[in-house]
Amino acid sequence: MQPTNVQITETLIVLAVYIVLYLLFRTVINNFLKKTRLERGTRKMALRGMQLFTTTTAIILITGIWGFKQNEIALFAGSLLTALGIAFFAHWSLLSNVTSSVLIFFNHPVKIGDHIKVLHKDFNYEGEVTELNYFFVHLKTEAGETITIPNSHFFSMSVSVTDKKKKNNMSDK
Repeated sequence: MQPTNVQITETLIVLAVYIVLYLLFRTVINNFLKKTRLERGTRKMALRGMQLFTTTTAIILITGIWGFKQNEIALFAGSLLTALGIAFFAHWSLLSNVTSSVLIFFNHPVKIGDHIKVLHKDFNYEGEVTELNYFFVHLKTEAGETITIPNSHFFSMSVSVTDKKKKNNMSDK
């Protein structure tokens, strides 16, 4: 067999294994997270993290198959980690929004369905959290407007969290 045919075969094998493992991990993680009764948004974020990990692993394997040298892969990985490190300090960067989304996911009490009020003198945001993604927190106001707040800004602001169920019970009385 020619070297190119071997590389194509190995690439197809890696992609097939990637798809099978992705579907398997997604099912196992989703079932486990459902048992822990985590919110849908939290499960969604965990699945995105798993997808990022499996995709990165598949890309590294494929680059190895096609003959990239280990020092080239290490240089790429080092550059990627450096960019992520800078994102922690570059408040304006898109990468800072991604890293902030990870921190919000693990360390912030806000979850989808919560009614929040941003406690900031310049920003008067109040509404229900409808989505938490890699770049923005989406709020739906009582007027029906959707407000998007960049994760890096949201992470740096003080927020008052009122559970949605409690708010509805208070308005019924």
